[in-house]
Amino acid sequence: MFEKLGHLIVRRRKSVVIAFILTVLFAGGVGSQVFHRLDVGGYSVATSDSYKVYTYLHDTLKVSDPAIILMVDTGDRSVSDPAIVAQATALEKQIQSEKNVSKTISFWSTGGAPTLMSKDGKAAYLMVYGSGEAFSKIDNDLGKLFQEKYDGKFQNLKLYAGGFGVIGNAITEKISKDLSLAESISIPLTFILLAFVFGAFTASAMPMVVGVSAILGAFFILYLFTLFTDVSIYALNLTTGLGLGLGIDYALLIVNRFREELHHGKSVEDSIVTTLATAGKTVFYSGLTVFLTLISLVFFPLPFLKSFGYAGASVVAIAVLGALFGLPPILAMMGSKIDKGVIRRSAITPKEDGRWADTARFVMRRPVSVVLLALIALGVLAAPITGIAFSQTDSRTLPASNPAAIATAVQEERFPGQTGNPVEIIVRNGSDKTDQIARYISDVKTVSGVVAVNEPQLFGKDVRIVAIESMLPRTPEAQQMIHAIRDLSSAPAGTLVGGVAADYTDSQDGISKTLPIAFGWIAITVLILLFIFTGSIILPIKAVILNVLSLAATMGALTWVFIGGHLKWLVGDFTVTGTLDTSIVILIFVTVFGLSMDYEVFLLSRIREEHMAGKSNEDSVAIGLQRSARIITAAAALLAVVFAAFMTSGVTSIKSMGFGVALAVILDATIVRALLVPALMRLFGERNWWAPKALQKFTITH
Repeated sequence: MFEKLGHLIVRRRKSVVIAFILTVLFAGGVGSQVFHRLDVGGYSVATSDSYKVYTYLHDTLKVSDPAIILMVDTGDRSVSDPAIVAQATALEKQIQSEKNVSKTISFWSTGGAPTLMSKDGKAAYLMVYGSGEAFSKIDNDLGKLFQEKYDGKFQNLKLYAGGFGVIGNAITEKISKDLSLAESISIPLTFILLAFVFGAFTASAMPMVVGVSAILGAFFILYLFTLFTDVSIYALNLTTGLGLGLGIDYALLIVNRFREELHHGKSVEDSIVTTLATAGKTVFYSGLTVFLTLISLVFFPLPFLKSFGYAGASVVAIAVLGALFGLPPILAMMGSKIDKGVIRRSAITPKEDGRWADTARFVMRRPVSVVLLALIALGVLAAPITGIAFSQTDSRTLPASNPAAIATAVQEERFPGQTGNPVEIIVRNGSDKTDQIARYISDVKTVSGVVAVNEPQLFGKDVRIVAIESMLPRTPEAQQMIHAIRDLSSAPAGTLVGGVAADYTDSQDGISKTLPIAFGWIAITVLILLFIFTGSIILPIKAVILNVLSLAATMGALTWVFIGGHLKWLVGDFTVTGTLDTSIVILIFVTVFGLSMDYEVFLLSRIREEHMAGKSNEDSVAIGLQRSARIITAAAALLAVVFAAFMTSGVTSIKSMGFGVALAVILDATIVRALLVPALMRLFGERNWWAPKALQKFTITH
């Protein structure tokens, strides 16, 4: 199949290039519209009790959460001082006239509700409700307005603007600016490194063919997804990082093999055909492995994680298409001109037997010692994982100096509870259960973290109970509180517990329930694909085990840095919360697992090729490592640069993703691929390639 594709591409190279360019331009033109359709939400589970409560409050009772929580600080005067009342009333009236503000509720408009007053009586809440859905563009625009216009002074009042509208807008703007900064650092640096790795300026431009087409194509597909579902703005970081990374990976593999065949005296057409039959097949199976790994993200019930599944699968699929259909016809047109602009001759004509082969032979002479030392190193990095804890993104993911983060911190410090983010309890058909509800409310008040419970409200036959908690709603403590409330035996039949803390709890629980399915899918699909590709039972099992060890080391390092608060001189300043963002950890795990399989396929492909040519196990490993390790380490270094640039972000979750992926690919390309793989290949010997005869017919080696 790949040979026929090679001949076809060479014969129709001009037509294929023109069609490829037009397709990329069309995808980029349409896909550019995706930026205005992304959101910062996506953490709710649509089948959960909390979502049922949200739907009931929103659709039936027409009750919604405030988009803006404005804290009004009166300085050293009481919130009931007549002059303060006049100023606050004027402020509220002005806010009510703003576009997209549907209503306001404040300490002053409610006649002095105690839950809206600070502990010292010198500050109070003014809740602003928007006309859009939570985390919608309307509420984000409202957040932008309030951060610009109502975060500061109003007459003698000091205003602090918070709430999900402000926080959502602040995160969106910060990510957009940080993404531009990261790209301004990584792209020029990547170009310089590419020229060094490829050894010639012309060849160094080839990864951009694959990378840019992958990114623009993925934007187009994400735009199509936004027409019928929510897509998170965070997906842009994965799209650009993975697009550039895979562009580098696949272009390195394709271009180097094309050069290798040309330098062996083959014609351009024969070089393209051989390249697609070898490196092209490797790219296809590698991409398929990464694609199926990232698809696991769509199994999770959170739209946030599904977004990464859509983005990851899209960018991988387009990168493979770009590598197989976009790059080869360009190489066919260029021929030997691919080596023009030489800056490093050794990269163009690498040695057949060099330091990587020497490294492999050194490792294979001492396989047991190398394995033990490598496992000790990975174990030391993994050790802090025992202290890992999880939460979700809130205002603390922003720099501590960001006004939205300051507002949330001040509100948490000065008010007795999260009035703007209460626990919402609905008792369906509870109108005739007065005594039972009274006992239930009494029990809710005893739950750790609950500071107040308002009087129950009757809506037809249903009863609404509002409880105020003391902690931020997207934290492990809030999750424990919700579980405790739901476990109360006095809860009347038909009781549903909702609110932001319950929404967080349901999303965390939903992730926990889905993890075995997602990880099972990854393990099974990877084992099957690697078996089909290698014809071995042993190699896929080793690959999965080594990936798990590498990932454990990465998670341990993430715990030490972002929970322990270390290495701020390297990753930049951030607020230590004692937790990692659950979704980002899963994203790192899945992305890195896929990329590790990418490198595994690269290495095993070349080792298998040498073994099938009749070489011994040791010689196959040495020559295979010599011919692929340079590509793997170069690709890993370049990918690490792309993701390490994300550490410049002021958003902690993006910073941790950049650090985690960069560290993981470096560990994988050094300790795993350069040391553990050859050592274990030596220990297993010819058994590396064993498979039952009944299964051998299902492999591509058959």
